[in-house]
Amino acid sequence: MSDLTAALNNFGMTSQLIEHDLDRIEKKYGIDLGREYLKIIETDQEYYPQIEQDIRSEAAAMAPHYEVFYSLEKTVRRLITDTLVTAEGVNWWSSARIPVDLRNTTEERRQKEIDSAVTPRSDDPIDFCTFGELGEIIKVNWDVFAASFSSIKAVERVMANLNTLRSPIAHCSPLAEDEILRLRLTVRDWFRLME
Repeated sequence: MSDLTAALNNFGMTSQLIEHDLDRIEKKYGIDLGREYLKIIETDQEYYPQIEQDIRSEAAAMAPHYEVFYSLEKTVRRLITDTLVTAEGVNWWSSARIPVDLRNTTEERRQKEIDSAVTPRSDDPIDFCTFGELGEIIKVNWDVFAASFSSIKAVERVMANLNTLRSPIAHCSPLAEDEILRLRLTVRDWFRLME
């Protein structure tokens, strides 16, 4: 990853964290800073209003954390793809760099979506990897990722922290205030690894 790309990623994630802070300030003090960032939820108006207000408020408070994690996870996927395309070419997924059991597992997930008659989330097999599996791809290919990161142990620690923080976000549970801070710090740690 080039210095410019890393700087742009840092800028993007920092901007999202600032937006989250501004959202909290607007909510806490009941003010509108004129950013027009908060969007009206476009949902099924027949049923959504029947959901209790406290649940809808909790969902709105969790939305920025989901956005940060979504963006970070997509950034990690792109980093892995770009790095392995450079190392192996466009057929990197089929190369020895990706363990056969992981390729099989992701194909099973993809097939399960097809068999369920839902639109598959992607044509790209890496999109069927869990966050933990993304960390494993980096780890087993450290020879090509070492140029992007300062330490494999640090990558493992940060990925483990992110994976733990991901669970409440992905499973519709609120983050405690300490965990919100931990998420922010861990995202910063991730980008610091690439400096």
